[in-house]
Amino acid sequence: MAQDWDQTADVVVVGYGAAGAATALQATEDGAEVLVLDRFTGGGATSLSGGIIYAGGGTWVQRAGGVEDTSELMLAYLEREVGDAVSPATLRRFVEGSPAMIDWLTGHGVPFEASLCPYKTSYPNNDYYLYYSGSEISGAFADITPRQRGHRVKGWGTSGKKLFAPLARSAENKGVRVESLTTATALVTDDTGAVVGVECRTLRDAPARVRTRYTRMAAVAAKPGIYYPPLRRALEKQLARLDRRYGTTIRVLARRGVVLTAGGFIANREMLHAYAPAYKNGLALGSSGDDGSGIELGRGVGAATDRMGNVSAWRFLLPPSSFAGALLVDGKGQRVIDETRYGAAVGDALINRHDGTGWLLADDALMRTALSQIGPQAAWFQRMQFEVMRRKAKRGKTLDAVAAAAGIDPVGLRETVAAHNSAYATGAPDPVGKPAEYVRPVGAGPYWLLDVSIKPSLTNPCPMFTVGGLKVDEDTGAVKDAAGGNIPGLYAAGRTAAGICVNSYVSGLSLSDCIFSGRRAGRSAAGEQPVVEGSTGRTAVRGGRAEDV
Repeated sequence: MAQDWDQTADVVVVGYGAAGAATALQATEDGAEVLVLDRFTGGGATSLSGGIIYAGGGTWVQRAGGVEDTSELMLAYLEREVGDAVSPATLRRFVEGSPAMIDWLTGHGVPFEASLCPYKTSYPNNDYYLYYSGSEISGAFADITPRQRGHRVKGWGTSGKKLFAPLARSAENKGVRVESLTTATALVTDDTGAVVGVECRTLRDAPARVRTRYTRMAAVAAKPGIYYPPLRRALEKQLARLDRRYGTTIRVLARRGVVLTAGGFIANREMLHAYAPAYKNGLALGSSGDDGSGIELGRGVGAATDRMGNVSAWRFLLPPSSFAGALLVDGKGQRVIDETRYGAAVGDALINRHDGTGWLLADDALMRTALSQIGPQAAWFQRMQFEVMRRKAKRGKTLDAVAAAAGIDPVGLRETVAAHNSAYATGAPDPVGKPAEYVRPVGAGPYWLLDVSIKPSLTNPCPMFTVGGLKVDEDTGAVKDAAGGNIPGLYAAGRTAAGICVNSYVSGLSLSDCIFSGRRAGRSAAGEQPVVEGSTGRTAVRGGRAEDV
């Protein structure tokens, strides 16, 4: 039956971002022959990201930066942050393996730098590469000693490409094969239900000019198309036409296992509306490939899913760092959350408890400080966001006047400010738990209300990505079926699977989980018993419907 397969490998990886690269590298290091299938040319959402790895417990980067961290401190923070996303044993493995993970990434050429950011920010500018990337300094975690664990990969702008490119180069050097412009359309199972291969549509035999055109359009659809959805949709239609005209079908045998690392489903509006309708007004933070296809491949062979309604939505208030002293209020003029919290916690509070409405209140003195800070503290995209908010901000000489200008309840706003100022004056705790060092009284006007509401916006969108996915065995990464058993020959990692960040996200936790879960799946798949080609059954499963092929 060997002639019935167009390609073969021990481990076949579907999707080539951080999780796919980690899977391929680990499986190769464990002695497997690896083939990666990617719809485009690799990178996925990883290359679009800020390139933050959440790591701690005493990484070499932390030690070089003078940060004294321990596994117990990191574990105490993450236990409270991520809740029951994974078992205590899995979380401990993740934490205790964190320093070694940074060593592993460094060994594959990923660059880090131990330059500590001296102020609280959502993302450091090009001067700093180690920072508080979560809510470590916030009031909800005041009893846990904070440590900087946001390891930004060293690179100008946003660093995601500087994470993926070295991993891809290392994989190529180690013999990992990559089939680009190849979309997995079905999993192939044998008579026992074990996954033994993948059916694909590919442009590998299309004319060179077509492949070049497809690649260029896909790159534009990814970015800047991510910021202008109509452009992305128009390009996706053209990409689909090219695939229909020039694509051919191939079948790939996986002698040991298939690993799904094809991202989440934030780019699939139908799936998003079905599972998480409250998040329909955000910016789809991902590539066109984050359309849920990896999850659907698994579901087609009976895979179970977990927490598909969970989405991470980001509304960052910082930089400038002085905005930690501002007050975030809703349409009733009431406080929303401790303003030092990470942007995903802010976004969750706005969407799920305040109807998406948020205004940041700053008095005249605070706004002047913010204007002086934004230049030296912010990256270019943060400066742009600040400028948009500043230009559209509502102003008023009194609290009543600025509330009226913004359309929020003036009585509620006055009461909120009075309670806040009273707590400050008497030394009482801040009403929403903000640490005392970041609390300042609301002073004299004129006052500013900056709109940070979550709503459709081209100039100040709210980035979002999905975190739910296939349910996996936490020891192996094997995909589970509805009965709780493992589907033989099938694994998942990254955002195709439900993982450590499925409940609560802090910057770098998704990419860190991609590496952790990818290496786990790669190690497990490489250790599977090889499929005997001559005895392989041949059923392709499409959306739960079996067909003989």
